[in-house]
Amino acid sequence: MKKPAPKQPRDNHLELTIDHLNDDGLGVCRSMGKEVLIWGAFPGEKLEATILHKGQRRIIAHRQRVIQPSPLRRPSPCRQAQTCQGCPLIELQPRAQLDFKRQQVIRAMQDAGLKRVTVPEVIAAPQELGYRTSAKLAIGRRHRHLRIGLYRRGSHEIVDLKNCPLHHPLINRIIDVVREEILHQKLSVWDPRQGDGLLRYLLIRVSPANNRALVTLVTGRRDYRSLTHLAKWLQKKVPEVVAIHQNVNPGSGNAILGRETLKMLGAPDLRDQLGDFTVHLGPTSFLQVNHDQAARIYHQVTDWLQPQKDEPALDLYCGIGGIALHLAAKGAEVTGVEMVEEAVHYAARNAKRNGLDNCRFIAGDTARVVAELVARLPSGTRVVVNPPRTGCTPEVLEQVASLQPKKMVYVSCNPQTLARDLAILESHGMGVDKLQSYDMFPQTPHVETIALLSPHPELRKSRKKRK
Repeated sequence: MKKPAPKQPRDNHLELTIDHLNDDGLGVCRSMGKEVLIWGAFPGEKLEATILHKGQRRIIAHRQRVIQPSPLRRPSPCRQAQTCQGCPLIELQPRAQLDFKRQQVIRAMQDAGLKRVTVPEVIAAPQELGYRTSAKLAIGRRHRHLRIGLYRRGSHEIVDLKNCPLHHPLINRIIDVVREEILHQKLSVWDPRQGDGLLRYLLIRVSPANNRALVTLVTGRRDYRSLTHLAKWLQKKVPEVVAIHQNVNPGSGNAILGRETLKMLGAPDLRDQLGDFTVHLGPTSFLQVNHDQAARIYHQVTDWLQPQKDEPALDLYCGIGGIALHLAAKGAEVTGVEMVEEAVHYAARNAKRNGLDNCRFIAGDTARVVAELVARLPSGTRVVVNPPRTGCTPEVLEQVASLQPKKMVYVSCNPQTLARDLAILESHGMGVDKLQSYDMFPQTPHVETIALLSPHPELRKSRKKRK
């Protein structure tokens, strides 16, 4: 006969001892027969918490008081940390953060059956704070109070951000001025319940090399006149803002950007430094938020790939050309593939500006374009892939493996999809020779990892036997 489950305390209070951290950096333990998740709680800690949500299998709890802290705990450098909850590791010592991220990668490799892969120590970021050079912030109101910030975990409630310590200082200045002017002009903000309002999101990109910024105001409608006053005031108060754009997104979904982007004031784009190269990027271009770590990765990818003069190299999910430019500078004939047309436009311009005529860029669906390229490229062509968090499709991996690249580098921001894709590549005879992880986002659970692969025909056979 089963023992009855312990009754939930009437006041919803719990006393917990944390067992481990999950991949999201949340403390995990068990209480009342359920898994409990709690922000800002570390292994071995004893604490008091209140229940926020209780499901059939899981409880979400809020930390009230740490009774017995971990020796790895430190004072938070952010006063809003527990309110925002965007940085679940911010109260954990830096060395422990790196260990946590390494264990993430190790678990992912083991779960995918990649037993021969060695996972070295994670390379720390030069800056723990102030490293974020971009921000995507929601704009809204709650109880008539203006809020500019991030969505609270698991909700559509906006947490008002003020002086985020992870942001480049220029980002925080811009947020303050925009907030001040919205209140002064009494501008309307997006109300998701009504599907109406002017200002929806504030997007900021900073070039730390030049201390200049590009700002994009995402709106629910055009209303150019109201926005012009805001844009002019912003440039007056923060002259480092060299470009202001409007993106119109009247849709009711969760997408941040709409299809229409309009230049408002200043330059059409932002000049920045990307590794060894000066580049330009537009209002919707993707670029890594941590410049120092991105430069390290570009150099490591180039060193591992060993591009050869006049030999072909393929750069998939190339963005504005960060890796492609470094490969082309070594003399390789580089073909970059990217789905976002604006990024391809800037990649081509960046190559031209840097005097590199040995690269070309193609806009289109990666699987379709790669299938066409593989038919023409010679066997052994060097390849680098840098996909989004979802990883590569099996079709893309199969096409790439069919080239049997002399060397291939996979750049990933998600250990789980990286491990999954490396296992697929292994089944096609491409084995991992080296792995290296980088702390691209200190204070958060995210980790960037690159893997070097080369042909290992014996792995194709061993994978088939295991099946």
